[in-house]
Amino acid sequence: MDHFASAPALSYKGSMAIFPRPVSPKSALGDFWGYFRQQRQHKWPLLGLSVALTWVIVWTFVIDANTNTMPTRNKIIYVQSWDANRSDAAVILQQKIDFAKREAALRKEQKKMQSWADAFGIEWREEEARNSARRKEAVKAIDALLDDRLAKAEAAQKNGGQKNGMQASAAASTAAAGAARP
Repeated sequence: MDHFASAPALSYKGSMAIFPRPVSPKSALGDFWGYFRQQRQHKWPLLGLSVALTWVIVWTFVIDANTNTMPTRNKIIYVQSWDANRSDAAVILQQKIDFAKREAALRKEQKKMQSWADAFGIEWREEEARNSARRKEAVKAIDALLDDRLAKAEAAQKNGGQKNGMQASAAASTAAAGAARP
């Protein structure tokens, strides 16, 4: 047993074929051709199924090889830039406009979902009546809050406008004096 896999005992590997003794490509092809020539009812459906299954497997690998391989283009996101000197009143007014747009978009989306609910036979009218009453109260409260803030901001702008005007002229004269220095 000491010399089982030793170098002199490996001479049997040189005479081994790639395929086991009863199998060779020639005999495998002969068996396939012999089976294919026989008249069997299930020959063509099985052949079609095997070709389709093989095609699906190969196609899956082709698709997978091309998935997420290309670099994606940079997505540009546009952002509104605001003037740094805009007043609080302008900010609150823009909030009111954005809130109104958001509410309109929400109502539009709700109409779309209600049509889907009608198509599937889902009853939504009772809940919609209850929720719309709550929503109207909430919108009314938010609008009142924004109106109050807008009135305060406009009052502060009127009172502070005279101070800001004097501060702006003083800052301009200081900047001009600083620019005149060598």
